[in-house]
Amino acid sequence: MKRIKKIIYISLVSVLICTIGCANMGSVSKNNNSTLSSHFKGLFHLGAAINEETILGKDSKSVSIVKSEFNSITPENSLKWMYIQPKANQFEFKAADRYVQLGLENDMYIVGHALVWHNQLADFMQTINDADEIQGYIANHINTVVSRYKGKIDAWDVVNEAFDEDGSLRKSVFYNNLGEDYIEDVFKLAKKADPQADLIYNDYNFYKPKKRAGILKMVKKFKSKGVKIDGVGVQAHWDLKSPSIDQIEQIILDVHAAGVPVSFTELDISVLPNPWEMVGAEVTQNFSQFEGDPKMSPYPNKLPSKVQKQLAKRYHDIFKLFVKHSDKINRVTFWGVMDKHSWLNDWPINGRTNYPLLFDRNYNPKPAYKSVLEVNTNPKN
Repeated sequence: MKRIKKIIYISLVSVLICTIGCANMGSVSKNNNSTLSSHFKGLFHLGAAINEETILGKDSKSVSIVKSEFNSITPENSLKWMYIQPKANQFEFKAADRYVQLGLENDMYIVGHALVWHNQLADFMQTINDADEIQGYIANHINTVVSRYKGKIDAWDVVNEAFDEDGSLRKSVFYNNLGEDYIEDVFKLAKKADPQADLIYNDYNFYKPKKRAGILKMVKKFKSKGVKIDGVGVQAHWDLKSPSIDQIEQIILDVHAAGVPVSFTELDISVLPNPWEMVGAEVTQNFSQFEGDPKMSPYPNKLPSKVQKQLAKRYHDIFKLFVKHSDKINRVTFWGVMDKHSWLNDWPINGRTNYPLLFDRNYNPKPAYKSVLEVNTNPKN
C-alpha cells in the first residue's frame, strides 16, 4: 500500500524531473526496460538485501545497482535487535533511519527485518528467565521500532525462524519464557504499532514437508482467529540442484492454499559443496574443521564458465516458475547485491569464495543476470 508521505515526496520529485527536462524521458524509459525490477513490473516486487556500507552510501557502486535494478529493499542487519537495541532501552537508529530514507527517496517497497528472532539478539535478552520481563522488552521494542517507521516501512518480518525441522516450535528464549502463543502475541503487537504494514512470518527449509506443514498450520490458525498475518516469507537459500523446481512449486501452492501470498525473502544460489550435516540456514552452525579444505572451496579465483552456465540456467528456471505463479507471489528479494558481499562467503565455512548472486565482485552483471532478464514474463505466450 502506498503511504501518504511517499505519495507527496514522489509527486514533488516528479515535478522536479519534468522541470529539469522531460526531453530525456524516452532514453530513461528505454534503459529502465532492461532492469530487473522493470522486467517483472506488475508481477511482484523485485528486491535486494543491502548492507550498512550501501545504506550509508559508502559503496556508491552498490547504491547505483540498487537504485537502478530493484524496487524493494531489505536491511541485512541494520534493523536486527542486536544492532538497533544493543542495550536495554538504548536504541541506535542512524543506519535504520538512513535505510528507510533511501527507500522513500526511490519509491521502494521497504521491508523491516526482523523484529523477533532468537539469533543476532542483544546480549541482555539472552539470559532472561522471567515471562513478564521478556514480554515487557518485546512490547517496548516493537512499539518503539515499528511506531518510528509507521507509514514508511511497508512490511515487517515480524517473527523469524521460530520452527524446528519437524514442524514444532523452536525452544528459543521466547518460547521458553512465553510459551507457544508468543508468536500470535507478537503479531498483535506489530499490528497495533502499524495497522497498515504487511506482517510476515519468515523461515527457511520450506521445502521440507513437516516444517512447512507446521508453519502453515499456524498461519491457518491465525487466519481463523482474525489475527493479522499478510504473508509467509520463504528464505530461498538454495543450491544448483536443491530444492527441485517441483518442490519449490509445491511451496507456492501450499502457502497459497493457506490463504496468504508467498514472498521469497532471501534468494541466493550457492555453487559450493556443503557439509551433509548442515541444517538449512541456521546461522549458528559451525564447520570450522573444513576451513582451508580445497574441496569445500573449489573456485577461489574464478567461477568456471561451465558453472556459470549452470547458475544461469538455475536462476532462469526459478524465475520462470515465479512468473507462472506470480498471482501468488508478493516479493522476490536477493540476499545481497553482489558476490563479494554475500554471507555465503563465510557460511557455513569461513573463508570460502562463493558466487551466489547476479552481480560479480566487480559489480558487473553475470550470465545469470541475463538469463533472468530472458524469462518470458507472459507465461501464456
